[in-house]
Amino acid sequence: MKTIVYMVRHAESPYTEGTERTRGLTLEGKVKAAQITEILKDEGIQSMISSPYARAILTLEGLAAELELDIQVMEDLRERHFSDDMIADEEFEPAAKRMFEDPDYALPGGESNKVCQNRAVGVLKQILEDNKGKKIAIGTHGHVMTLMMNYFDSSYGLDFMNQTSKPDIYQLEFEEMELEKVTRLWEE
Repeated sequence: MKTIVYMVRHAESPYTEGTERTRGLTLEGKVKAAQITEILKDEGIQSMISSPYARAILTLEGLAAELELDIQVMEDLRERHFSDDMIADEEFEPAAKRMFEDPDYALPGGESNKVCQNRAVGVLKQILEDNKGKKIAIGTHGHVMTLMMNYFDSSYGLDFMNQTSKPDIYQLEFEEMELEKVTRLWEE
């Protein structure tokens, strides 16, 4: 009995320091969130779960309204905490690269890939267990989505994450706890 998970990476969000949990979507992000609804509304989704961050929830809101489903918020699906300090744009990519090369590496006060993956995969395993044979949409973030997918298939790493878009949709087919197939549904 296959369980289908639709990983929905959030749409574009304006970055403002200190608003990690509350920042919404840009105008373009809102337009693309509506496209998410159009792509997924006929997929037979039975359950919707999201990161607690506003941008992830807002990306799924239209679909939830269309399907008349509530969005269950799960704290451990939140975006990874990169650092207690501000990270300059030019420092981000080298730090991300090092995190994927060394899963235990973390910036000061931040989560390592290993810690982030363990908390997010723990939630995903529970979702799979509780929703066997169903179709579930999960509102997520680039790093978290990649790390969850990487747990089941190590080919999903930094290169994969860097080619994803905001938003993005990946359909994951599971047989029990085994990832059997991944299909990208988002088209620019």
